[in-house]
Amino acid sequence: MSDLDIQIPTAFDPFSEANAGDSGAAAGSKDYVHVRIQQRNGRKSLTTVQGLKKEFSYNKILKDLKKEFCCNGTVVQDPELGQVIQLQGDQRKNVSNFLVQAGIVKKEHIKIHGF
Repeated sequence: MSDLDIQIPTAFDPFSEANAGDSGAAAGSKDYVHVRIQQRNGRKSLTTVQGLKKEFSYNKILKDLKKEFCCNGTVVQDPELGQVIQLQGDQRKNVSNFLVQAGIVKKEHIKIHGF
């Protein structure tokens, strides 16, 4: 009987800390502005900007971005992400520089995603 008294280790989840960190980071991720690129077909791509504060007028920001970078764009209402600005082409660096220079977002609060 003493041989059968082996302690079986409890279930260990190696990702439990990461998942706990995600729930805290999800609340803090509202502070970040995410600038992403989405590949369309061929060489075509879209740049998306999400996470701007709701107090800003998305249409006015879009109008200035379109004039500054000579590209077309739109504001899309997403059920999960809220309002998202979409621009034609790869405008990630241009958009991040514009947002910092306009004083809309600090450089530390911008995350650029993509290749």
